[in-house]
Amino acid sequence: MKKLRNGQTMVEYIIIVCLIAISLIAVFTYLGRAIGRKGAGAAAAISNEEGDKAKAAVDEINEDTIKEIGED
Repeated sequence: MKKLRNGQTMVEYIIIVCLIAISLIAVFTYLGRAIGRKGAGAAAAISNEEGDKAKAAVDEINEDTIKEIGED
């Protein structure tokens, strides 16, 4: 009878471990998507910021060039 109880206890532990693993997979999947969206948003913001800086630099160069041409 004791051997049967040991087998039952082992099955209970396996079920608990499986439930924990499934829960962790679900949590990491959810967090992975959320982190991915945050990362994509940050990358887009940085890209837009860099694009704005580059556009401002080009505009400044163009203004300086127009002033130099006007002076000639």
